Amino acid sequence: MPFVNIKVTREGVTSDQKAEVISGVTDLLVRILDKSPATTFVVIDEVELEDWGVGGLPVEQYRRNAAR
Repeated sequence: MPFVNIKVTREGVTSDQKAEVISGVTDLLVRILDKSPATTFVVIDEVELEDWGVGGLPVEQYRRNAAR
């Protein structure tokens, strides 16, 4: 019974995109690990940008530094 938790920043991910991710991840686990789609759980959590950090920095600051 696989459980996959995907976290993304809350930046306009659509319901259709989420559905495609859920379907794709489920298909991958079925194909690679021979798991049943009926018992495969995929959860997508959206995280506010201010609550996400990369390289010790808030993601917005990290992106600004990377753009330089």
